[in-house]
Amino acid sequence: MSKSNLRRRLHHGDVDGRKNEHLDISNADALNEPLLGSSHDNDGSEVYDPRRQDLLDDDRKKEELHWSFLFSNLIAQWAQWLANIIVGSGAFFGRLIPFSLDNQSNPVYLSPLQEERLNTLRRRLQIPFDGSRIEHQDALRQLWRLAYPTREIPPLKSELWKEMGWQGTDPSTDFRGGGLISLENLIFFARNYPKSFQMLLNKVQGQRSDWEYPFAVAGINISFMLIQMLDLQSTVPSSKSGIRFLELLGRDENAFDHLYCVAFRLLDARWLVKRASYMEFNEVMKSTRTQLERELVLEDVLAVNDLPSYTMLDK
Repeated sequence: MSKSNLRRRLHHGDVDGRKNEHLDISNADALNEPLLGSSHDNDGSEVYDPRRQDLLDDDRKKEELHWSFLFSNLIAQWAQWLANIIVGSGAFFGRLIPFSLDNQSNPVYLSPLQEERLNTLRRRLQIPFDGSRIEHQDALRQLWRLAYPTREIPPLKSELWKEMGWQGTDPSTDFRGGGLISLENLIFFARNYPKSFQMLLNKVQGQRSDWEYPFAVAGINISFMLIQMLDLQSTVPSSKSGIRFLELLGRDENAFDHLYCVAFRLLDARWLVKRASYMEFNEVMKSTRTQLERELVLEDVLAVNDLPSYTMLDK
């Protein structure tokens, strides 16, 4: 005995802000094989009446489809209700709802500590670089002292800034979407990994190309790339690497800055392997991001220093 399959498809249309749902039924073939049932002929014996059975089957199918339609409506309404609550109470539900890497078996919960550190990081992202602010000017001078300890700090507008890899004589014009955090990342790199910082700044490793990437501007681009890769401007990170980064952030409040240093070192290594020139910078940046995304989701990565590429950094 066999039954034909009923194919149901739910259509959603947004009308006046509400979801209208319609049930579309296609390929519903008639049942050709007899089911259990009985009828009485004139002599009182039980025989199978296919016409009567077809009517019963039609009624049964209509009833099943009716309940299926009502159930689909109910599920859709509950889903919309839950989505509205989550959007309105993201911070609260973030601590309760598990996030997983593509529905895998290890959910990641946003703990109060992770939420606090994530909010702190996001506040840093919202601060633009302002060349008129004294503290931002001091940060630029601090970067120069770390980069060139034995040299005199130049004026904030000088040809000497080009030696560090700024595009013009005024570094403040190069930040754009990078914000103050990109300058903080460079300072963190210079302080915590001075050997690697100096090696990349002065391009002392490997066979360099004639047209090298500008060091400081590359640093700003790396900051921006990480912000996108880790999905930090979303209410809740949804990318694999973004979800895993929440775990790293829970263990180290400076996880973003350390990851920045890894990314910069990895970019330079890939630059050398490719024998790239300035025109290929975006391509190298993309391959750097891809490699970081692969490393971040490795099961044994519990901190930034567990990343395979971290071993290239030298303090």
